[in-house]
Amino acid sequence: MLLYLLGMFGIAAFAITGVISSGKKDMDLFSVVFLGMVTSLGGGTIRDTVLSVETVYWVEDTSYLWVAFLSSALAFFTVRFIEDRQTVFHYADSFGLALFTVVATEKVLDLGFSPTIAITMGIITGVAGGIIRDVLSHRPPLVLGREFYATPAFLGALLLVLLEKNVPTHEFNSIYAVALVFILRVFAIHKDLYYPSWLLYKKR
Repeated sequence: MLLYLLGMFGIAAFAITGVISSGKKDMDLFSVVFLGMVTSLGGGTIRDTVLSVETVYWVEDTSYLWVAFLSSALAFFTVRFIEDRQTVFHYADSFGLALFTVVATEKVLDLGFSPTIAITMGIITGVAGGIIRDVLSHRPPLVLGREFYATPAFLGALLLVLLEKNVPTHEFNSIYAVALVFILRVFAIHKDLYYPSWLLYKKR
């Protein structure tokens, strides 16, 4: 049940970022809701497709689809009243990244795949929705920027794998992993946390 609820919150968070990212494009209601739904459902769809899951998660359980739709529609009518949308965007994106990464990692582990595959698919699921959103709304993808984005996802997925291996009966393993990803992302945003220059690829 905890995994299910985290997935729902992740979908709502990413749907909000999709709506905010389209705010300056003069899109109509249908286009904005579509972008929000694609953003929130895209990562998990890629995960299930790559792993050849029999039925994609939102097809098997349409509650995910409805949460994506309702969150996007509600955000369309409410974010216009928020002055600092960029702050809301960053917090919602960080929350969505954390939730999707951890939920995907745990789900892949439950399917019987190795920790390496679980971590890889956790990262892909976490960042894919944001990439789709940024490309469709003509924004520079956050994952391709200098600041920490994929790294917190990797560390959160790794923490979950380690916790599940060593203390599998602990009921809050996923919460700890979500908190780590979220805190690292927020810290990176507010403290301008970047990799040192020697870890950056630069053109000569």
